[in-house]
Amino acid sequence: MQFPLLTPENHTEFERRVERVRIAMERDKAEALLIGSTVNIFYLAGGVCRGYFYIPVAGKPLFFIIPPAQPTSASEISIRKPEQIPALLLEHGYNMPKRIGLEFDDLYYSEIERLKKLFPESDILDASRVMRSARMIKTVFEIAKMKEDGMRQSAVYSRIGHVYHEGMSDIEFQIEIERLLRQEGCLGYLRVAGSKMEINMGSLLVGPNADEPSPYDFSMGGAGMDPSLPVGASGVIMKPGMSVMVDMNGGFNGYQTDMTRCWMVGEVNELAAKAHECSCAILRDLEVYSRPGVEIGEMYRRAERMAQEWGLKEYFMGHRHHAAFIGHGVGIELNEGPVVMERNKSLLEENMTIALEPKFVIPGAGAVGCENTYAVRAEGLENLTPYKENLQQL
Repeated sequence: MQFPLLTPENHTEFERRVERVRIAMERDKAEALLIGSTVNIFYLAGGVCRGYFYIPVAGKPLFFIIPPAQPTSASEISIRKPEQIPALLLEHGYNMPKRIGLEFDDLYYSEIERLKKLFPESDILDASRVMRSARMIKTVFEIAKMKEDGMRQSAVYSRIGHVYHEGMSDIEFQIEIERLLRQEGCLGYLRVAGSKMEINMGSLLVGPNADEPSPYDFSMGGAGMDPSLPVGASGVIMKPGMSVMVDMNGGFNGYQTDMTRCWMVGEVNELAAKAHECSCAILRDLEVYSRPGVEIGEMYRRAERMAQEWGLKEYFMGHRHHAAFIGHGVGIELNEGPVVMERNKSLLEENMTIALEPKFVIPGAGAVGCENTYAVRAEGLENLTPYKENLQQL
């Protein structure tokens, strides 16, 4: 297998990513990382296989590959098992690191314990945190991938109204949207961080089902079709007066965009229409306000103040249950850093990519509001999902 980022034509992109990782390593005083998770190997190699990426804070990284993948360059070394790694490092002139990172959040406990034994004299730190910090800031290449996602996701959303027919259930409507996504080239898989967050190809919320809390840490809930996946569409028949919130898969190339748009069956009540308008107004305000150096928590407070000024605070980010954030980082995984929540004192940095979703749940009508994925620029936020935001009628 040829790994795209390890080929000569993409080597500069690979070096940029390794440099981002090394900046994060230095903050945590790590001498090396041993990376084995699918998502981080994809980030570093541009493809997925079994194996381990070894990144020293200085010097050439090595990629230890487990068959059936085979080495195609001098930096790739075939192994049968990770126990071979220490001897191979010494053979290639590397010293054993005194402080090495392993992915505590991304590998199974048994694998972490196995890898610890490779470095018995080393202090072990959390490489998951290091890698998430590095991946928050996207390269030009990565943002171009996400722009492509946004264009293709928007193309699907433009066709959503054509697959609706009267008397449909929410799950029937979602299946038709999923079909459109796959026809457009969607991979049909959402990568999410954490073992306690599960979802299929996205979420579609119709009417009162939007007010059903979910145990997952998503902005909106929904009862789902079965207790084994309690989120999203529930089988409810779509009727006049109900809002239809579509928050479906935007992954076409290993990266993702997160976009929500709303439709309605017939007309929704005035409160729901007002709340949708408020959501769009919040996005316009944050697009201008949110620049490098802005405290992320102030973005949340600013949005919450606007909801209060519009008389909508009790419906903001939920009704029966309120989400504590209005946005999150997005990229290879749907839920990357940073989290746009009140207590986040971190500052925005240029080329972060963030999904902002100031949403409302109105009793009787359902969920309203928009979500866009943005790249943080010096002059404000660049919208990577530029599709019309008005409350459309089915």
